[in-house]
Amino acid sequence: MPSPTGDQISKSLFAERSEWSDVTPLQQYESLVNPLAPIFYTEEYKDATDYFRGIVKSGEKSQRVLELTEAIIRQNPAHYSAWQYRYETLLALDAPLDVELKLMDELAVKYLKTYQVWHHRRLLLAHTRKPAPELEFIARSLGVDAKNYHTWSYRQWLLAYFNDEDDLWRGELDFVDAMLTQDVRNNSAWHHRFFVVWGCGVREGEEDRGRILKRELTYVKQNISLAPNNPSAWNYLRGVLDHNQVLYSIVFPFVRLYTVPFNSERTDIVDLENPPPDKDANLPCPAAIEFLADVYEQDKNKESTLQAVELWMSLANEHDTIRKKYWEHRIREALEATKV
Repeated sequence: MPSPTGDQISKSLFAERSEWSDVTPLQQYESLVNPLAPIFYTEEYKDATDYFRGIVKSGEKSQRVLELTEAIIRQNPAHYSAWQYRYETLLALDAPLDVELKLMDELAVKYLKTYQVWHHRRLLLAHTRKPAPELEFIARSLGVDAKNYHTWSYRQWLLAYFNDEDDLWRGELDFVDAMLTQDVRNNSAWHHRFFVVWGCGVREGEEDRGRILKRELTYVKQNISLAPNNPSAWNYLRGVLDHNQVLYSIVFPFVRLYTVPFNSERTDIVDLENPPPDKDANLPCPAAIEFLADVYEQDKNKESTLQAVELWMSLANEHDTIRKKYWEHRIREALEATKV
């Protein structure tokens, strides 16, 4: 007899199936005749969860339990108890986890934004210890949603968990570069680049961190020049300097180019250290003004603080009025500090 499909599993009532007649279903509200705020589940979901409570009570772990938990998960992929019991059942049966991973290939893409799907996959990989095929699967998943937090988080977990497998890491920087080429505003990809370069140890060939710092500063500056009003790139620039404990003033000449309107009389000179904005860029750039104010604030003297205040006032009153209250707060704090 052929196995039921996913749709058949979720729609067929277990109460009508003879092979489940030995299980006593347990209703959720068996001790409450009139619950104050009952949830109106579908008949199929109520039936499946009633039988699930029945098998949990008896402690059964069998092939049919896998069918039951799949039925629940397809109707409610966030049912963490069903996921956990399914995982325990897989281990108890010594079930082939590669088969389970194929099912997860379908469910992870179908329920991309459900944490439990990805957590279950982590548990499986911790047992199979075959991470290489996962990179291709993750790339396909990101093709569906290039910014999905759970997908990127899973990729970082995979790389960190199998941190010693250099083959797994070899193409990672090229991968994230390709993602940013597709969408330079992909904040998740920028975050992943920081993780790869700075957040998970030093890879072979990148021991010279001074050279890596220079490379990353050049990279982020060039990307800012392509899209000046991209906060993700400015955040990356800030993060790189903070991580390496480098003063913001090192990028002062570059940042200043983006804080003033475009100069039509400018003579373009190729400068990889300080690539200028394109003539069509929307300037001045609020993120650059904020960064320049932070440069002045780091000097920690009254004159530079007043220069920062002047920039914050321009943000509050002209360039970033939606955050006016925030900038006014920064201004008050800075002026009070100068009185000390």
